[in-house]
Amino acid sequence: MDNRAEVREFLTSRRARITPERAGLPPGSRRRVPGLRRSEVAALADVSVEYYAKLERGNLAGVSPAVLEAVARALRLDDAERAHLLHLAQAADGSDALTRPRRRAARQWTPHRSLQWTLDAVAAGPAFVRNGRMDLLAANRLARALYSDVYAAPDNQANLARFNFLDPASRRFYPDWERAADVAVAILRTEAGRDPHDKGLHDLVGELSTRSDEFRTRWGAHDVRHHGTGAKRFHHPAVGDLTLAYEGLEMAAEPGLTLTIYTAEPGSASEEGLRLLASWAATQEAGAREARAAGAPFSAG
Repeated sequence: MDNRAEVREFLTSRRARITPERAGLPPGSRRRVPGLRRSEVAALADVSVEYYAKLERGNLAGVSPAVLEAVARALRLDDAERAHLLHLAQAADGSDALTRPRRRAARQWTPHRSLQWTLDAVAAGPAFVRNGRMDLLAANRLARALYSDVYAAPDNQANLARFNFLDPASRRFYPDWERAADVAVAILRTEAGRDPHDKGLHDLVGELSTRSDEFRTRWGAHDVRHHGTGAKRFHHPAVGDLTLAYEGLEMAAEPGLTLTIYTAEPGSASEEGLRLLASWAATQEAGAREARAAGAPFSAG
C-alpha cells in the first residue's frame, strides 16, 4: 500500500464528511466542496494551514502524538479512525517495522493442537480464527457448518471478503448484505493501515477492486472500524434464519489473529437453529466418512 496516498485519501475523506455546523462553525457560503476547508481544520487543530496541508498531502513522518490527537479531534474521528491514523503515522515513520505483528500466510499457518481443542470445546456455537485479510484459518464443527457455502466453492479460498463480493451465494447468506459488505471492507481497510506491507492483503484488495464495483466503491470511502462485538443475521441453506451475537477476541499468542465466537440468545429460535445446525453438521460428516470408506465422492446437500 502507498502510505502517502493512504494518508492523503483518508484525511481528505474525513474532512469532506464534516459540515461546518457539526464542527461548531458558521455555514458560510461559496463552498465548492462538501465538508470543511483545510483552513478550518487547521484552525480547529491549532496548527498552521501550511502545516495541515503538508499532513493532508500524506506527510505524516515525524508528526507528534499531540498533533495527531489535535487533528483527530478536529476531524471528529472515532476510536477506530484514531487508531488507523496512528498506524498510518507509524508506517510513515518506519516505526511499524518494530511494532508490526508478524503475519503468516493462510496456507502456511497451522493452529496448535491446543487451539483446535479449544475451538472444538465450544460446542454450542460457531468458533473460528481469522486474520486481518478475513481468511478462515481454523474452525470448529459449527463454524465449518455455518460457513459451508464459503468452504464449498474453491474460488473463495476460505476467505470471507472474497465470498462476500465474488460469490452470488453471499446475497442469500447475508440478509443484511449491504451491512456485511460495509463491515468486510472496513476490516480490510483497518488491516491495511495496521500492516501496509502485507502483500497478501494488497493482492486481495487488487483482485476485489478489479472484479467488484461494490467493493471498489466502498474501498474508496476509507471507512475503518473495530469489530469486537455485535450481532449478525444469517440465512443458512439447511436451517434457515439465524440471529447470532458475536465476540471477537485478539489472540495474545498469535498477534494479528482474531478468535470469534457466535452465540444465540437462550430460548430463542436461533438457539434451536444452532442445535439443528449441529445435527446437520454431524449428518454431513457421517455421510462424508461413509463415502470415503466406500471410495466414492460425497456431495453435501
